[in-house]
Amino acid sequence: MSTVVAPLAYTGSIGLWAFMTTAQTLIIEQHDYYQKQTLRNRTHIHGANGKLMLSIPVKHLGVIGRQYYHTVEIENSFAWQKQHWKSIQSAYRSSPYFEFYEDDLAILYKTKFSSLYAFNKAYFELLLKLLGWEPSVQYTESYETIPAAATDIRAQIEQKNSKTDLALKYTQVFEDKNGFIPNLSIIDLLFNEGPNALTLLKAGV
Repeated sequence: MSTVVAPLAYTGSIGLWAFMTTAQTLIIEQHDYYQKQTLRNRTHIHGANGKLMLSIPVKHLGVIGRQYYHTVEIENSFAWQKQHWKSIQSAYRSSPYFEFYEDDLAILYKTKFSSLYAFNKAYFELLLKLLGWEPSVQYTESYETIPAAATDIRAQIEQKNSKTDLALKYTQVFEDKNGFIPNLSIIDLLFNEGPNALTLLKAGV
């Protein structure tokens, strides 16, 4: 896949990233509608008690009809950043590469964002850096139902559509207790595999 049109998620699942890393040119959708209960504001990590969902609270403005994703605001009256970072620390502090990436990721959880899209974009750009992946990144100028000359993986934003049958296996912190949990947040792979994460992603599809 030389050109891929992808959604912007909260960290993004391993399945989503595996698809994205097949691209030389990555086009990020920024004109789609916001939908509830998707990976736009949710991600999953592997905690001591198993799969744990982290959900960013958003403001519901009562807009009639659909609301564009890039206009959705975060509900910052909740201490969600502190809670999410505490959960991530608890889940991964004993992972091989947590200390290696901790400082970079902590900044995102200490910086206040009003826009969900802006937070996810900042996270995405940091993850590109931490993974050591340098595709040509573009952002859509308008919404196209059927993108021209590109592979469309935007449906991966729905958890039910996110690819799980990846040929990708690695050691997880609580695997002995909970078994291997597939297709978690990309940070699960990053904390456990470090610089090898990108190689595993590209081999996983």
